[in-house]
Amino acid sequence: MIVYGRNPVAEAVRGPRTVSQVWATKNAAREAWLSALDPSVASADEIERRSGSAAHQGVCAEVSAFIYRDPQRLLSLPAPVIVALDQVQDPQNLGAICRTAECAGAAGVVLPERRSAEVTAAVCKASAGAVEHLPVARVRNLSDFLRDAKSAGMWCYGADSRASLAYDRVDYAGGVVLVLGSEGRGLRPRVATACDALVVIPIRGAIESLGVSAAAAVLLYAAVRARPAA
Repeated sequence: MIVYGRNPVAEAVRGPRTVSQVWATKNAAREAWLSALDPSVASADEIERRSGSAAHQGVCAEVSAFIYRDPQRLLSLPAPVIVALDQVQDPQNLGAICRTAECAGAAGVVLPERRSAEVTAAVCKASAGAVEHLPVARVRNLSDFLRDAKSAGMWCYGADSRASLAYDRVDYAGGVVLVLGSEGRGLRPRVATACDALVVIPIRGAIESLGVSAAAAVLLYAAVRARPAA
């Protein structure tokens, strides 16, 4: 797998994946952190060809495949905050959510196996390398995962613009799963039914709703406020 961009490559080096080769432009290769990796000097065009993107910032690397984590392991953690995404298909949104989840100290992100974005190079770039440190799990059936979470003593809160319960009126203490739906349709009915409650983020402007990555950020920091500072 090729990852590209300064932060994604730097975090891949810091993270658990194996980095087998690094390419950098002549100017980028002069940077201290890159020179320590002994990169192969390449033209910007060659790096773009390897990356499949012009947003490479002069560096890319070949790394081992991304390893998804065991979702049951996330449920066994003490009082975790978990983000579950119901068919979020935009890599930019998935990457942004992973970045916020990692920064907020979430235990991990859970994705359905079907009709969902996967952790690709574009997601690595959008997450600024956060996926190298954040557990990401995949499940066959998201509704079943939420039922497993409730059986493990967690509360599952779904974001729904039509809900009547404000997100800041919820007690996020203990283990919680924050569930967000796809960019256009929101939560599927079966997933919404599997939640303990649906919450709404009030909108005071003219636009009807927040984007899913912004909504995830609001809910994540509401949830971590209920936890003592490390």
